[in-house]
Amino acid sequence: MHKLATAVAMLAILACNTTKNNGQTMSSNDNAPGKGGWAALFDGKTTRGWHTYGKPAAGKAWKVEDGTLRLDARSKKDWQTAEGGDIVTDEEFENFHLKLEWKLSPRGNSGIMFYVHEDTARFAYPWHTGPEMQVLDNGAEGREGHPDAKITSHRAGDLYDLLVSKEAVKPPGEWNKVEIVANNGQLDFYMNGQHTLSTGLWDENWRNMVGRSKFKALPSFGSYKKGRIALQDHGDDVWFRNIMIRRL
Repeated sequence: MHKLATAVAMLAILACNTTKNNGQTMSSNDNAPGKGGWAALFDGKTTRGWHTYGKPAAGKAWKVEDGTLRLDARSKKDWQTAEGGDIVTDEEFENFHLKLEWKLSPRGNSGIMFYVHEDTARFAYPWHTGPEMQVLDNGAEGREGHPDAKITSHRAGDLYDLLVSKEAVKPPGEWNKVEIVANNGQLDFYMNGQHTLSTGLWDENWRNMVGRSKFKALPSFGSYKKGRIALQDHGDDVWFRNIMIRRL
């Protein structure tokens, strides 16, 4: 009886140590590739699984260094980087939970886009179709950040030009852990352990937000319910790592 009681107690403890995430039970090991349905989008060694938008492979400015995916923005081309460009996943995703970490150079700008429809004959850039979680140096008291930080809904973690998020960003050079959950028309953002933004997708409120934004002249923006994940080349050094996704 003593051994049976001990076993029951241990099972109860294990049950209490699980957490709920979007209605699904996750254990502490569910973040590992292959656990809980998670898949690595970046293997830490190559750019396999990614390509520059409209091209067969990732541009040479996207480099793998010390387990990170880095945009080396030393050589400029207009507002982007020579041999860079926005990179997108080879795969498309519908309902998903995306996790990754990013850090920026001072006064830097980048972004994480989703539901990108890759059709270069119709759309010149991923941002013509895909909404974006903004990646930015917001600056701080006594220090200038990127100029976009002065614009409402253009700050780090915002749903770019659409919706302001709760500010939870760290300074340039420090890693920020972010999550994007898009599931059955519901969108949620997380940054550094905080739930920072929530909104519906594709409903009347969404269409009204788009209609008030810089995207109002792009009829296909934010309309696709399946698409690629994109990492933006905005002409500044940016690093990404631990890029993982789970289909919901």
